[in-house]
Amino acid sequence: MDDYPLLNLFWTMMWFFLWILWLFLLFRVVADIFRSPDLGGWGKAGWLVLVILLPYLGVLVYLIARGGKMGEHDFASAQKRDQAFKEYVRDAAGTSGPAPAGGGADQLAKLADLKRSGDLSQEEYDRAKARVLG
Repeated sequence: MDDYPLLNLFWTMMWFFLWILWLFLLFRVVADIFRSPDLGGWGKAGWLVLVILLPYLGVLVYLIARGGKMGEHDFASAQKRDQAFKEYVRDAAGTSGPAPAGGGADQLAKLADLKRSGDLSQEEYDRAKARVLG
């Protein structure tokens, strides 16, 4: 341990952290290349060849050229997931069967929470409420 000072240990840890960080960035760029709807097959192949043959330069050029598109793709993907979740909640709340005995108040409370959070519109809330009460 005498031949490896503490400062060298910190230096080694920093380089290891940067290498792992670069690997994550490389995988994120490759994933974005594959899921880009605005790139054709040849465009995806070209970017992939550049990123694989010249990894550091390829990732840097990709981030400069298409970094903004990466954010747009992430945002669009998050919106799709959010919309799918909201549709699932609406379907689950709107298609529930008749309320079990004694469970109507609990279902009404859940519906009120969904309406308050904005996952149900007034019309959907009224329909679901009528199902629970009727």
